[in-house]
Amino acid sequence: MPEASPTCSTQVADQTWWATVLLKHYGIQASLTPLDGEYDLNFAVHQDGGRTHVLKVMRPGCETSLIEVQCQALDHIAQHGPEVVVPRVVKAHDGSRFVSAADRDGEERLVWLITNLPGRVYAQTSPQTHSLLREIGATLAMMDRALEGFAHPALGRDIKWDLRRSGWIRDATGLIDGAGRREIVERIVAAFDDDLLGRLNALPTTAIHNDINDYNILVDASTGEPRLSGIIDFGDMIDAPAVAELAIAGAYAVLGQERPVAALAALVAGYNGVRPLSDEELALIYPLVLTRLAVSVTNSAIVKREKPDDPYVTISEQPAWAFLETNSSLAPDWVLSCLRGACGRAGHPRSDAVMGWIASHRGRFAPMFGRSLHGIPVIDLSVAGPASPRNPFDLDPDDLDDAVAEAMGGADIALGRYGEPRLIYTGPEFRRAPYAGSHRRTVHIAVDVFIDAGTEVRAPLDGIVHAVELRTSPLDYGGVAVLEHTTPDGDRFYTLYGHLAADVITRLAPGQAVVAGEVIALIGDRAENGGWTPHVHFQLGLTTLGRGADWPGVADPDEAAGWMALYPNGAALLNLADEETAAVTVATDAVLPQRRKRFAQNLKLSYRRPITLLRGYKQFLFDQDGRTYLDGYNNVPHVGHCHPRIVAAAERQNRLLNTNTRYLHPAQVDYAEALTSRLPDELSVCFFVNSGSEANELALRLARAHTGAVDTIVMDAGYHGNTNTAIDISPYKFNGPGGRGAPDWVDVVPVADPYRGPYKGTDPEAGRKYADHVRAAIERVQARGRRVAAFICEIFPSVGGQIIPPPDYYRHAYSAVRSVGGVCIADEVQTGLGRIGTHQWGFETQGVVPDIVVLGKPMGNGHPIGAVVTTPAIAASFANGMEFFSTFGGSTLACVIGREVLRVVDEEALQARALDVGTFMLDGLRGLQNEHAVIGDVRGSGLFIGVELIEDPDTLEPAQRQASYIVNRLREHRILIGTDGPHDNVLKIRPPLCFTREDASHLLDRLAAILREEPCRV
Repeated sequence: MPEASPTCSTQVADQTWWATVLLKHYGIQASLTPLDGEYDLNFAVHQDGGRTHVLKVMRPGCETSLIEVQCQALDHIAQHGPEVVVPRVVKAHDGSRFVSAADRDGEERLVWLITNLPGRVYAQTSPQTHSLLREIGATLAMMDRALEGFAHPALGRDIKWDLRRSGWIRDATGLIDGAGRREIVERIVAAFDDDLLGRLNALPTTAIHNDINDYNILVDASTGEPRLSGIIDFGDMIDAPAVAELAIAGAYAVLGQERPVAALAALVAGYNGVRPLSDEELALIYPLVLTRLAVSVTNSAIVKREKPDDPYVTISEQPAWAFLETNSSLAPDWVLSCLRGACGRAGHPRSDAVMGWIASHRGRFAPMFGRSLHGIPVIDLSVAGPASPRNPFDLDPDDLDDAVAEAMGGADIALGRYGEPRLIYTGPEFRRAPYAGSHRRTVHIAVDVFIDAGTEVRAPLDGIVHAVELRTSPLDYGGVAVLEHTTPDGDRFYTLYGHLAADVITRLAPGQAVVAGEVIALIGDRAENGGWTPHVHFQLGLTTLGRGADWPGVADPDEAAGWMALYPNGAALLNLADEETAAVTVATDAVLPQRRKRFAQNLKLSYRRPITLLRGYKQFLFDQDGRTYLDGYNNVPHVGHCHPRIVAAAERQNRLLNTNTRYLHPAQVDYAEALTSRLPDELSVCFFVNSGSEANELALRLARAHTGAVDTIVMDAGYHGNTNTAIDISPYKFNGPGGRGAPDWVDVVPVADPYRGPYKGTDPEAGRKYADHVRAAIERVQARGRRVAAFICEIFPSVGGQIIPPPDYYRHAYSAVRSVGGVCIADEVQTGLGRIGTHQWGFETQGVVPDIVVLGKPMGNGHPIGAVVTTPAIAASFANGMEFFSTFGGSTLACVIGREVLRVVDEEALQARALDVGTFMLDGLRGLQNEHAVIGDVRGSGLFIGVELIEDPDTLEPAQRQASYIVNRLREHRILIGTDGPHDNVLKIRPPLCFTREDASHLLDRLAAILREEPCRV
């Protein structure tokens, strides 16, 4: 029970008064603080600094039976269900469960004492996980089971919260503001009157809590994972059907949930696992959830008129309305399918009978096209299939035609699979939310037969026309017909035929009988079938959802199980085996053990729940089921995953030639010219290699050849690659797990970190002071009798925590290194080519020019390429007679791809976009920093961004646990970022440069919600 609002003098007097009563009757000396309550006084009892009990003071005139029933019920649960966490009744000195005591005005009140339970109310708990809901469901079932046999006269009282009495709201709907809202409640109460009440009254009754709302469930999240810690407030107990208990809890479980049906299914599954539900109880749950919410909002409308300033009675109104306005029209059959599936039952009650009859007649149905479909080609339209669209956000019908034709290989007919996740459903009607990366429907729940437009379509069995329509919206069904069929046992099912010619609406009429083999329609062309390659979408259904021909032909992968239970594979009606039409998707649980078997254990996977990714497009990635992930992490696809221009350039060159630099080719020179034109004039000689690791190793060779020295200065926490030499200059590796420390030729200087380092960003001399550590390292080298070959570092340390060094750091550091003949190497793998927005290169922000610049795979958008660009003098020193050759470094293909990347950066203005979107995101992140103490620092430039999380603003104790939690929670929301920094407490955001403001808003919205969750609090 939440604490009440701040106390006033009257409340303080009350607390003192009732503390005296507590001492007199219970012998407990304690301080009291008020708790919220609708009618009665409730006080938290504090002893020795801790909350130990709750003192309940009933309103004057409260009936004794109301307290008796609660006390006896709690004692009954303690005896018959001790595992159920509910308060225990504390008896007074005289052994009674409650006492009578006068208040300050002399009125007698009933007083009783219960033990305190830890935790906060469910309504204030975040996240409200499905595992928590399953636990709540299981606990309710244990409580209901413990209450079986409990009886008390007060359980028979008539209260407005008895679901069987919900009809009272019928006469109060006029008090609800807004015609739309009134219509929702009127529709719900009409269904209650017409159907629910009689079915509910037919069920047996038992003692139930009757008010499992989100303020009567306590949750403890102190250990990280939220767990149920108690059920409180038994003041509305009645004798009623047990399903009412679950429905009431469900009404509050769905509030605020992005996927309310999945949340309800988790609650129901937990309950059913302890106290199995009948089919009738399962069928009543969702309608009763709506009924309870309708009662709640109607009651709020009444009380708002009576007590417009009373927040307690309207506390759940807005979430309830948000649910009702969004979800009250959900298809009840689908919701029931999800609930039945969660309980391990067939999704539809008639499923086994219908599918059994159809299977028994497999091979005897009339052929839909007058021919057998066995052995015809199957078109792979799956996420990674050859017919998948080039742009998964904008289907090009011509591309689909070409892909289908190629897959058919000259055949005149082909199949499309049932249950296949596809990316061809690109219209806004397939998306659930406003962002491009939002959930979308991808799983095809029908069988396709691709065949020429104008081909006759025949009914596979006798039926009656249920519906026929012409649906003309793009990517809709076009001409569509639904037939109704009945088995000999009287079980109904339906078949839908979509993408038909428009004249189907004149061929067929509702109620018309058709016989097996009768022509019912023609295949439509693109102009009349919704814009699709000619085919029939053939779907078997156990229900029409009451929508005529408006069936969902594609399902969200997270909801597909429920839909596929209602719309199973119709292969048998085509005289095919199910496996001939069923899609087989990659299963992460199958790939993971194979990966572990064939790869070393130190090849890590991202996230606690690994992702299987099969497709990418610009800033988006797609898993095997077509789920869309927004990529805010991977900088290597610099201009975007599978950017169409990069793909086209690679395809063109792969058809022509891919060879090495021992042969002349204009692409190599063209690329070198384009790359060096972006750099200072001094940096004019290129070496092309295959990776950043190889490039850094080569840079060291150049520095050593030019200086004749070996010793190298590196920045702490730096990372330069995975070759032996690259690891030798990477403190992140050699000082990390499994590392052997720095070699004797490497000196480490501190990260120039203006937030966590010894010199803060507020110090105007911070850059010089950090550079003094470089001077000290030079002195150490000289003290060993040796010379400095190079100073190498990531210009903006990424692994070090997305650091932006203080101004003038490199000016001072480079000056010191060059004063002793050393070479300055800028590792621009993470920051180059416009990522930082303000400049093309990180070193430009500090007004310096390095002697060597190192680039890696972002320059090839992920294609294996790296580069070292240096001065003519250093290149001449390296040309000492030993040939330099990297077999496929600077290959023809690599140079063509690299050149196209530069064109895309320029022609799509991606540096300017990085600055615009990065600034927008940094502003949003700093806004979140003002709201959440866990964010210690927000830093970055362009789309190179770090958010450092801390436990304490004074000590800067790293909040590694919270960083890991946020990254994994964002992954659950299908947004990918990472963590970095020496303490792994910095959120790393480095998306492809095609990232948009919409994408940034999507990330910020989700991050804001996660930061409000319990595990992020400090």
